[in-house]
Amino acid sequence: MQKITTFLMFEGQAEAALNFYTSLFNDSKIINISRYGPNEMGAEGSVMHATFSLNGQQFMAIDSYVKHSFTFTPAMSLYVSCETEQEINTLFAQLSTGGNVLMPLDKYPFSSRFGWVNDQFGVSWQLSLIS
Repeated sequence: MQKITTFLMFEGQAEAALNFYTSLFNDSKIINISRYGPNEMGAEGSVMHATFSLNGQQFMAIDSYVKHSFTFTPAMSLYVSCETEQEINTLFAQLSTGGNVLMPLDKYPFSSRFGWVNDQFGVSWQLSLIS
């Protein structure tokens, strides 16, 4: 059976992003990291491939050694269902710091409390309070 895993490509910030994300969510951890060594394609010590989990959901990430003309876009976002107002408020504050608020944390017709941000690494997050 196939398993679909979200794959995030960074340019030199993968490890910082993984450390940040795993600090935000319970039951989260970096599962493994393989790094570029000396004389390999990527910068020595940067992330060749990593697997991590956020609240039990598994993701993959790399530091691309190729510079691209593209980056993350809000057309693809990570959607987080929050159980409490404290949780959504805290996550919104942390994820928006150094990032860009796309929709302020507020009440909307589709959610009693919702916010949408691009974090400091450019990854897009939608946060919604479970009513």
